[in-house]
Amino acid sequence: MANPSTFTISRMELRRILSAYGMPERKMQDIFSNMEKSHRHIDVVRFVGLLERGGLGRDKLVNVLRRMNMNDILIEEILNTADESRINAETGRLYRADVEFS
Repeated sequence: MANPSTFTISRMELRRILSAYGMPERKMQDIFSNMEKSHRHIDVVRFVGLLERGGLGRDKLVNVLRRMNMNDILIEEILNTADESRINAETGRLYRADVEFS
């Protein structure tokens, strides 16, 4: 696996993107609340899970990650890891990258 990375997005930019994809305000607040509890720094696989629970489908989720300057290969790896973690509930092979607010 690649070295850990951090991808940064402002709260305003993330809110704008999620709003454009039709995410309800309450779901956005849940995401921001979870990130604040983690000191605005969250594992990317957990971030993907929050977006999915917020109602974003895979296509929209991929576009959010692309807007955060992630390439398609990395996004595919993250999504596969998210799927594996849901299936296995094991954390041994999770991709290590983080998302934080600027």
